[in-house]
Amino acid sequence: MSLYSLFPLLHIFTDQKFHSDMPKFRSSEWFGKRDKMGFIYRSWMKNQGFPEDLFDGRPVIGICNTWSELTPCNAHLRDIAEWVKRGVYEAGGFPLEFPIMSLGETLLKPTAMLFRNLASMDAEESIRGNPIDGVVLLTGCDKTTPSTMMGAASVDLPTIVVPGGPMLNGKYQGRDIGSGTNVWKMTEDLKTEKISYKDYMYAESCMSRSAGHCMTMGTASTMACMVESLGMSLSGAAAIPAVDSRKKMLAQLSGRRIVEMVKEDLRMSKILTREAFENAIVVNAAVGGSSNFIIHLTAIAGRIGVEVNLEDFDELGSKIPLLLNLMPSGKYLMEDFYYAGGLPVIIHELRSMLHMDAITVTGKTHKENIEDSCSCYNKDVIYGFDDPLIKEAGIVVLKGNLAESGAVIKPSAATLALMQHRGRAVVFENIEDYHAKVDDPDLDIDETCVMVLKNVGPVGYPGMPEVGNMTLPKKILDKGITDMVRISDGRMSGTAYGTVVLHVSPESAIGGNLALVQNGDMIELDVFNKKIHLDISDEELGRRRSKWKKEEFVSDRGYVNLYVNHVMQADKGADFDFLIGKSGDKVSRDSH
Repeated sequence: MSLYSLFPLLHIFTDQKFHSDMPKFRSSEWFGKRDKMGFIYRSWMKNQGFPEDLFDGRPVIGICNTWSELTPCNAHLRDIAEWVKRGVYEAGGFPLEFPIMSLGETLLKPTAMLFRNLASMDAEESIRGNPIDGVVLLTGCDKTTPSTMMGAASVDLPTIVVPGGPMLNGKYQGRDIGSGTNVWKMTEDLKTEKISYKDYMYAESCMSRSAGHCMTMGTASTMACMVESLGMSLSGAAAIPAVDSRKKMLAQLSGRRIVEMVKEDLRMSKILTREAFENAIVVNAAVGGSSNFIIHLTAIAGRIGVEVNLEDFDELGSKIPLLLNLMPSGKYLMEDFYYAGGLPVIIHELRSMLHMDAITVTGKTHKENIEDSCSCYNKDVIYGFDDPLIKEAGIVVLKGNLAESGAVIKPSAATLALMQHRGRAVVFENIEDYHAKVDDPDLDIDETCVMVLKNVGPVGYPGMPEVGNMTLPKKILDKGITDMVRISDGRMSGTAYGTVVLHVSPESAIGGNLALVQNGDMIELDVFNKKIHLDISDEELGRRRSKWKKEEFVSDRGYVNLYVNHVMQADKGADFDFLIGKSGDKVSRDSH
């Protein structure tokens, strides 16, 4: 039979099936039309070789791919997409892959965070404007997960996340090393001549020896755990290494499942309830997740219409025990976490603290999902709830006259002796000032001081970069000191460690009290009482404020200008003020 002789049969098949037993999905507004627009929508798709019967009304699944060779963590996602497509086809769906802006934490200047909201808008409009009934989000590097989640939440279609997975453990001179965490440690060792530059260079390849994102509990791994705890990925997805064959199996099963989710109309808003966000906060504390989690979870909640505020992270998470012995809060890596049982074991240990009846993308509850997958295979990696690694390890929210809207600290990565500390401020007005002064032998600083970095918040940098874990001055490191209290309105990598106060809000660039700190001021940090205090009078603050002048911003065009004028503060998730609340999936007008 010739190809041409198939066409009439395909038309008959399409006509019968589309108008009989097939439910009518959103994509039928494109492919189901029997007029000029239907002709346009179908015929141009056929130039890719798609046969007629794919337009018969079956669910169209958009595969939102953040693949890019400029995003090393996500460079394997083209392959993963093919496994998702296999699953979609098996379940009777029509998969269509599309790209969005990919945000690589390792290369993108000045900071990937500057473009998170832009990528979320890309995802949102790509999903809404196309004939898509359900979405698979392929994510990995830090900002690719929250940006795609934010965009998809704004549209609110059935959605499932396939995390790209962590790299294999780094292997260096007979020991494991972790991405990010060992970068900071080895850089300090290089600075103090404990290691040679040759060894430093050699460690680069030893650390990054497979596809995938950071294998420490950095922001990428934190986001994968966030997604699973929210119920937005298949159970057990968070810790599977990128190159493990089970990652492909996960992708294929996710492709099958999204087709069923479309048929069930299981939209994001049915999964992302207040209870789901509370679950994520508790789980993040138990795994020693990144402080960046706060900003991203808050932004996602804002898009789906669930109220989450800074106090929730304190009230729900600050007293949760640390169960996961993983860098930077412990010694193991994500590969070990997966072999020990992965996140289902953590969820099982936390079951008394979680909403176990919360629905997930499987259509089942967390309780049902983990019934047969909660055995721990290495109790030095995953600790029990009654015998934790640290009794209270969640992120703590600090308030005081130095952070009227709040600041955060991650106790599990801090030095216990410094969590109640009073010291003299050494101020760096911006990141350039820091780089110029930090290793100056004449800098008036000792280990009792408090390092203060201004103008690295959402507006001040702009984009709120991960520079809060300032490397200590060389003369301090030379004394064998590895930690000091550091304060900024910026962020730090989830792979980093130290007694570091972050996300000070309001930020200095818009006139927060951080802008008024001067060299020699005394600052009190009291993590146990959740306090951050600048020890000067209100009258003196008032005098300084009267002299403070807001710096003129350097850009008056393009996206950066849009960002500076509309970004909210860290305690609000640093989203744009005009993107709060979902817009839905309706598009009323055709293109021709």
